[in-house]
Amino acid sequence: MTDLTDPRPPLPEWIMDVYEILSAHSRNATAEQDGQSIPRERALETLRDSEQLDLEAGDATHALSRLIDRGYLYEVNDELRITEPEN
Repeated sequence: MTDLTDPRPPLPEWIMDVYEILSAHSRNATAEQDGQSIPRERALETLRDSEQLDLEAGDATHALSRLIDRGYLYEVNDELRITEPEN
C-alpha cells in the first residue's frame, strides 16, 4: 500500500515487499551491526530464502537496483542501508 506522506516515488508492490523484507531483516540483525544495513550478498540470500516472495536471482537484483535508484536503499562498500521517510 502506498503511503501518501512518503516523499519517495512509488514503486510496484512486489518491490515494496522486497523493501519490507529487507527492513524487517535489518531490524532483527544483531546489535553489532551499525544502523539498519545488510551486506548486498546477504540481502540477495535473504530474498532467495524468503517464503513471502518467489523471486528469481535476476528479480531480486532488479528490485535492489530499483530501491537504490529511488532512494529506499543506498549502498556503501557492498552494504545496503535502509532509508526511512522523514516524518
